[in-house]
Formats: sequence, C-alpha cells, structure tokens
Amino acid sequence: MNILVYLIPISLLLGGFGLGFFIFTLRSNQYDDPEGDARRILSDDFDSKPK
Repeated sequence: MNILVYLIPISLLLGGFGLGFFIFTLRSNQYDDPEGDARRILSDDFDSKPK
C-alpha cells in the first residue's frame, strides 16, 4: 500500500502535463483546418491507385 503514496501523485502529475499540453495545442489552433479534409476527399487531384 505504500507504493500508492508514490504512484497516485505521479499519475496525477503526468495526467496534468498531458491535459496542459492538449490545451496548449487547442489554443495554438493546431486542429483548425477549415479547407482541409472536407474538400480533399472530394478532389480527384490525389489518386490512391498506383499507375
């Protein structure tokens, strides 16, 4: 049971770092792509079949 004294704070700290990094990426607009996949999927410019 003594190991939980170490594991719980470490897991909370790592989870906090992950959440903080995710919020940072949201605020820096890394997930915004208004013209991207919605138009790319309808375009014939990119052919997935090899010649």
